[in-house]
Amino acid sequence: MSNNNLPTWEVFIQPKTGASFEHAGNVHASDKEMALQNARELYTRRQEGTCIWVVKTEDIVSSNPEDQQSFFDPADDKLYRYPTFFKVSKKAKGL
Repeated sequence: MSNNNLPTWEVFIQPKTGASFEHAGNVHASDKEMALQNARELYTRRQEGTCIWVVKTEDIVSSNPEDQQSFFDPADDKLYRYPTFFKVSKKAKGL
């Protein structure tokens, strides 16, 4: 079976515990276990990550860039959602 017939899985790697996941690329695999193994072999050979997510490409849903104004407009009036009103201690690293 060629790679063209296998589903594509997007790979996300967490570089260190507590960090955000980052998109690393994609792999072809017949099921989720194979996708995890392929992702591990391809993207973390040198221990670059602490955790891997794989998601079928066809299952990812995205907003449309042309809908930006109407889609994100409701958040404009909710400034309290941003942490600019709080003082952060200098001891808190990584924030």
